Amino acid sequence: MRAAVTGPGEFGAGRFLVADLPDPTPGPGELVLRVAANGICGSDLSTAPLLPHGTIMGHEFAGEVVGVGPADPDDAGRGRADPAHSFRVGDAVAAMPVIGCHRCRACLTGDVARCRSARTLGLGVLPGGLAEYVLVGAAESVLLEGIDPVDGALVEPLAVGLHAVTRASVRPGDRVLVLGAGPVGLAALHWLSRGVATDLVCSDPSPGRRAAALDLGASAVCIPDELLAHVGPGFDVVIECVGKPGMIAAALDAVATHGTIVIAGVCLSDDSFMPVAGVVKETTMHFVSYYTASEFRTAAAELSKGAIGSSALVSEIVGLDEADRVFRELSVPNDHRKVLISPTVSSAG
Repeated sequence: MRAAVTGPGEFGAGRFLVADLPDPTPGPGELVLRVAANGICGSDLSTAPLLPHGTIMGHEFAGEVVGVGPADPDDAGRGRADPAHSFRVGDAVAAMPVIGCHRCRACLTGDVARCRSARTLGLGVLPGGLAEYVLVGAAESVLLEGIDPVDGALVEPLAVGLHAVTRASVRPGDRVLVLGAGPVGLAALHWLSRGVATDLVCSDPSPGRRAAALDLGASAVCIPDELLAHVGPGFDVVIECVGKPGMIAAALDAVATHGTIVIAGVCLSDDSFMPVAGVVKETTMHFVSYYTASEFRTAAAELSKGAIGSSALVSEIVGLDEADRVFRELSVPNDHRKVLISPTVSSAG
C-alpha cells in the first residue's frame, strides 16, 4: 500500500514522504479499512516533529471494510459476540484511533482512551490513516449509514468537540466563549449552537475562520484583541481550543465569577498563568481529551442524519502526495477549516 510517512525535515511540522509498505492483515477482533479520507488535526502538527521517522500518522479517518479478522477466542471463552463479525466487507466505517483491552473498567464504560493497555493509532504505536489501508479495532468502530465515507473522517473531530461541550455543562441562559475557530472550535460551536446558550461568541485572528464560526452557529465573532469589548460581566463558560501558551490566562481573564473553563487545546509547550485569577473567581477548570465511545457514536449519528457535513467543515481534499505541503501550510496562520487527505485523490487533485 501507499502511505505518507514521517521523514527527516527541518520545518516545524516535520516532513512527509510517500512510501510503499505491506498491506495490514487483521487479527482477532480487528478490521482493515480502505481509507476514504483522513483529517489533519492541530495535535498532528504539534506531534509530527516528535515521532520516529517512518511513522504513519492520522487519527481522523473513515473507510470501507476490506478485511475482517478471525473470531477472538477470548470472546468465545466469555460467551460474548465477536465484534468483528458485526461488520461485513463493503461496510462504510469510522473507527476510534485507539484499541483497548476490552476488559478493564475504562473499556467497559466506553472511556477507551484511558485503558492502561490502549494502543493508539497514528501516534507512533499503531499505523494511522494517512495510508491506503488502516487496521482498526472492531469494538471501537461504528457503521456509517447514508453518508459518503469521506465525510466519515469528520466523526472524530465532531466527537472531540462534543466531549468538550459535554464537560462544560452549559446551563440555560449561559454566555459562552470559544477561543479558536479551528476544527475543534468549529465542532464545539456546532454542538453549542444546538444547545441552551444565550450568547455564543468565538474569537480567532483569521477572517476565514471567523466566517466559518458564524456558519457553525456563533452569534458573534471577534479578533483576540477585541475580546474584552465582548466580555461585559464575563462568560459563564469558556472553551479553549487553540493549544498555545497564554490561552489559559486568556480564558481566566474572560470567564465570569463561578464560571467554567474547558481546556481542549493541545499545548506541548510550557505555559504559565496566575492561579489567583481563578481563586478570586472560584473558577472550575477542566482539561479534556478524546471522547467516549458513546460520544463517538453520537457524532456519527449527527453526520448520518445530515445535521452537519463536509460543506460546513471541510476547506480542501487532497491526495497522499500533498501531505507534505498541507502540513507546511497548516503550521502557519491560515484560513483553512478542515483539510482531508484522501488516498483515492490523485496528486493532480
